Amino acid sequence: MEEHLFVGAATALVTPFDQAGQVNYKILEKLIDYQLSHGCDALLMCAETGENAALSIQEKLSIVSFAAKRICKRVPLIAGTGNSGTAEAAKECGALEEAGANILFMLPPPYPCPPRGLYLHYAACAKAAKLPFILSSASIDTALPAEAYERLLKIKNIRAVSELSGNAEQCIRLKSVYGDHLDIYSGCDAMNAPLLGAGACGCISVLSNLFPHIVHDICTRYFTGDAERSTQLQIQLFPLIEALSCETNPIPVKAAMNLMGRNVGSPRLPLCPAEKQTAERLQKELSALRAAKVIE
Repeated sequence: MEEHLFVGAATALVTPFDQAGQVNYKILEKLIDYQLSHGCDALLMCAETGENAALSIQEKLSIVSFAAKRICKRVPLIAGTGNSGTAEAAKECGALEEAGANILFMLPPPYPCPPRGLYLHYAACAKAAKLPFILSSASIDTALPAEAYERLLKIKNIRAVSELSGNAEQCIRLKSVYGDHLDIYSGCDAMNAPLLGAGACGCISVLSNLFPHIVHDICTRYFTGDAERSTQLQIQLFPLIEALSCETNPIPVKAAMNLMGRNVGSPRLPLCPAEKQTAERLQKELSALRAAKVIE
C-alpha cells in the first residue's frame, strides 16, 4: 500500500492578473505565502480555478516553476493539465514535471471521448511524466459503476480521483472496490465533511482560497475524532459556499478575494467580473460569518 498523495485540504489557487491581464507574480507570491502560513496541506495551480484554459503553456510552466521555488517542498505542488489533445497534453505533462510539479491534476480532454480513448489519452500522458495523477471526475462518467475505473487504474500513475459530484454513494462504492489503492478527494466544497465520512482522505477546495485554515480544520478535526465540530464548520460555511457557485468558477471566488483586499484582478475573457448582485451576496455572507465569529 502506497502512502496518500496528501491528507487534508489542497487549495485550488486562483491565478492573479494585473490590470493589463498579465499574471501578477507579486500577488501570486503573497497568495502562496498566505496559504503556507495558514495551514493548507497542498497547492493546486493552473486547474479550473486557476483558469487553465485561458493560460498559455508558457504561462503554466512559469507559474508552476515560480510556485515550486516559493513552496520549496513544504507542501505538495499539484499542477493542472490535460485540457487539450493527447499529443499536446502529454508534452505538457513532461514539461510540468520538469518545472517542479510533484503531482499532476488531470483535467478532462476538451471534448467527450469513449472509455478506450480516455484510457489511451491518460496512458500517453503517463509515458511522458513519472508523476502521480489525480483524475478530475469530470473526465469520468460518475454514473458508471466503480468497476469502470478498473482499466484506468492499470495505468500506474493514476493514484487518486477528485470527486466533483459530491456523491457520497459514489465515494463509498469506490472505496469498497479499490480501498487504499485509490485516494479520493472531495472536489465539492459543499460536501467536504460528508465525503470525509464516506472515505475521502481530504479535499481540493475553492473555498480554501479565502480561508485555508478553516478548510484544513474541517479535515483535521474529522480525522482526529471531532466529527461534530467538522460538521458544524461545514454547515456554518454553507451559505458562503453556495454564493461561491452562483456564477462560473472562478468568477465568484475572485470577487470575494478582491472584497477581502487580496487584489487578484478579474478573470480572463471569456470569463468576466462578477455581477453586482453576486458581489453583494458575497459581501453579505462574509459579514454574516464575521458577526458569528467564524472568521475575523
